[in-house]
Amino acid sequence: MVDYHSAGQPYPYGGNGPGPNGDYMAQEDDWDRDLLLDPAWEKQQRKTFTAWCNSHLRKAGTQIENIDEDFRDGLKLMLLLEVISGERLPKPERGKMRVHKINNVNKALDFIASKGVKLVSIGAEEIVDGNAKMTLGMIWTIILRFAIQDISVEETSAKEGLLLWCQRKTAPYKNVNVQNFHISWKDGLAFNALIHRHRPELIEYDKLRKDDPVTNLNNAFEVAEKYLDIPKMLDAEDIVNTARPDEKAIMTYVSSFYHAFSGAQKAETAANRICKVLAVNQENEHLMEDYEKLASDLLEWIKRTIPWLEDRSPQKTIQEMQQKLEDFRDYRRVHKPPKVQEKCQLEINFNTLQTKLRLSNRPAFMPSEGKMVSDINNGWQHLEQAEKGYEEWLLNEIRRLERLDHLAEKFRQKASIHEAWTEGKEAMLKQKDYETATLSDIKALIRKHEAFESDLAAHQDRVEQIAAIAQELNELDYYDSPSVNARCQKICDQWDVLGSLTHSRREALEKTEKQLETIDELHLEYAKRAAPFNNWMESAMEDLQDMFIVHTIEEIEGLIAAHDQFKSTLPDADKEREAILGIQREAQRIADFNSIKLSGNNPYTSVTPQIINSKWERVQQLVPKRDHALLDEQSKQQSNEHLRRQFASQANIVGPWIQTKMEEIGRISIEMNGTLEDQLNHLKQYEQSIVDYKPNIDLLEQQHQLIQEALIFDNKHTNYTMEHIRVGWEQLLTTIARTINEVENQILTRDAKGISQEQMQEFRASFNHFDKDHGGALGPEEFKACLISLGYDVENDRQKRTGSMDTDDFRALLISTGYSLGDAEFNRIMSVVDPNNSGIVTFQAFIDFMSRETTDTDTADQVIASFKVLAGDKVRHGGATGDGGCPCGLWMFISFFFTPPIYPELHHGRGAAARAAPRPGGVLHRPHGSLPGP
Repeated sequence: MVDYHSAGQPYPYGGNGPGPNGDYMAQEDDWDRDLLLDPAWEKQQRKTFTAWCNSHLRKAGTQIENIDEDFRDGLKLMLLLEVISGERLPKPERGKMRVHKINNVNKALDFIASKGVKLVSIGAEEIVDGNAKMTLGMIWTIILRFAIQDISVEETSAKEGLLLWCQRKTAPYKNVNVQNFHISWKDGLAFNALIHRHRPELIEYDKLRKDDPVTNLNNAFEVAEKYLDIPKMLDAEDIVNTARPDEKAIMTYVSSFYHAFSGAQKAETAANRICKVLAVNQENEHLMEDYEKLASDLLEWIKRTIPWLEDRSPQKTIQEMQQKLEDFRDYRRVHKPPKVQEKCQLEINFNTLQTKLRLSNRPAFMPSEGKMVSDINNGWQHLEQAEKGYEEWLLNEIRRLERLDHLAEKFRQKASIHEAWTEGKEAMLKQKDYETATLSDIKALIRKHEAFESDLAAHQDRVEQIAAIAQELNELDYYDSPSVNARCQKICDQWDVLGSLTHSRREALEKTEKQLETIDELHLEYAKRAAPFNNWMESAMEDLQDMFIVHTIEEIEGLIAAHDQFKSTLPDADKEREAILGIQREAQRIADFNSIKLSGNNPYTSVTPQIINSKWERVQQLVPKRDHALLDEQSKQQSNEHLRRQFASQANIVGPWIQTKMEEIGRISIEMNGTLEDQLNHLKQYEQSIVDYKPNIDLLEQQHQLIQEALIFDNKHTNYTMEHIRVGWEQLLTTIARTINEVENQILTRDAKGISQEQMQEFRASFNHFDKDHGGALGPEEFKACLISLGYDVENDRQKRTGSMDTDDFRALLISTGYSLGDAEFNRIMSVVDPNNSGIVTFQAFIDFMSRETTDTDTADQVIASFKVLAGDKVRHGGATGDGGCPCGLWMFISFFFTPPIYPELHHGRGAAARAAPRPGGVLHRPHGSLPGP
């Protein structure tokens, strides 16, 4: 097989293609060359080329049946060339002899050669002899020259241009991926997509199935023949039953679609240009009204909410504070989220409005006073600060009231126990029974008084505890502090009286003690041992009945451990009780043995064996009750611990997920690979994946609700709080929405200004290179360096493209030459890209600026040209006309949309660009070398 790609080798059909070099005639790969004479391909070429020739010959009232035979005499070949070129060929020879036929074919070949097509190895003799290979090659050369070569799409032409046109038109359709002119068309969906893109009413594309290529192909071919006047050039079976359809046949067929749709598209473009100007202006007015209303409502809500959040009026009870906390939760769950969405939508609408105004060369929108985005952001920050302080205050107040209730109950309990103990003590100390008592009675009174003093000293700690609790209640601003202070003062005064009375009675007893006999040692020993034991039992009962409040499982386990330690001392206490009761039994035994009649109760103490036994039984009863209370609290804390772990488990997944997504969005916004539509689709899919994650946030909210209801205030198992998750989630939604909005605005800019994908990528690469902190904005110095790296010279207050170089080379050039940007020119540029003097240049402002420097806009000349395209040759005569015979209505239209308004304040005009002097005829005039206005 001859390699026709080699230098100096002729084209397999005998030519080098229709261009000067014939490059687009070269075959795509070795497989194409090997199958050049494949019978299936030859059949497809015969059928396609025959149909293509007939589509033109029928304009002359004739057609061909056999492509090999019908061109042999050269007559129809010359006629075909005249039809497709619109030129006249030399008069053909009508003779039937071979020489006449050769001369006719030569005339046709000479005409083809005159169009810049260099034919090699294709001679008139082969055509006259009916050589199929040469005939098909000649027809293919004609098709390339007159049907495909002139196709131009974005600086690509011929085959590449046709392929790019097909890719652009079929890009939005599923299951269509045009990469070539053979197998990409085999399932028929690409043909249907082309028709549906331009005439959607002719094709029900969603009903087509990729696994039914024959139906798809027949549908496309029949619709094209019936409604588009494109003859059926192939049969569906020819394409489906071939492993690889013939590329030339497909290209020929597709070129017919291109020419059928390209004419209609020009008129549509002109009409769309006019409609766009009107629609954009009307839409901008609606966006301004929507912004004003939404901003007013949001600011009014913020104004109403902040005083409520700043109210710090304390409540007296936990129930009242818990109601405040519940109201705050409703605010966070119900009232605030819609306002967050409104704020985000407000910013998006504002950015979109400003972008559209810039793209339509309209003055920037200036909201009413007090309704700027910055005003809303300041109000929102004030709201969030008040919100944060309010939540902290609520939690602190609840903890304070909880602590106060616990202390108040503890105060009341200890005060009641102490008051019960002191009842009758003052009267007892005041009695003078020792004046008439016997010696034994006196001794008993002395011992009894000693036991009382011991008991009194034991109660000193309780009195100090009562005073300390009262002091703490005062420090914590307990609402019932006056009654607590009054009761505490009464207890302290009574305690002072008891101390004074105790001292006086002891002095009286000691005065008469010298005259009395010693009392029974056993009774004394009983009294001394019974009093501390009795006090121990009272303290034990007090501790067993003491209220407790814990917040963690460790705290309750500590209480259980202390209680277990207390229970371990009960056997020793029982032994002490038996020993004390044994002393009393021994005294009674001795008295009985010696026939001594005791006066009844032990004269040295009021603590009888019955009291000891009764209190001991009470202690025995309180121990299991305390066990149950501790176990119940342990179960509660275990439940709380489960809630903590459950929340922490989910939060430790959601928190990093949100952080990862934020980082991914930042990376996506920086990298921005692919076309803007691909980026937008990718971001919207990414946004949908984020929205689909919302059930996890809702689950976390439910778990957080359970934790709040259980009054759990801390969680050591996670560093994430629900506030962190909410803020992160809101920031994530806001960030992805802003990123999508930025890409949409870039698409608007690109479509409006005609910026190519390569230019957009170049701008993005330059912007990202100088955005060192990846914050999505450039500072003035970064922006200046970016302009210089793109080749802009503003040294002498003028603008000029100087070419571009890499950053390192350019830095070296600046250092070596001492180059610096002119401050005046740079300040002027900054006023364009940063009209609000924020000190930063966003990527959207950068794109707007670069688009005005590299592309044209919808100028008045372009709008006039669009009107002329729509009007055709219909020129109004006899009426008033403007410049160049254009109707006055057109000049009025141009003057309205392209001259400054008579009342600039009605159009929100603010800058000097809005007051530029108009040219004659109503077209804005910009001084030479100046930048366009915003």
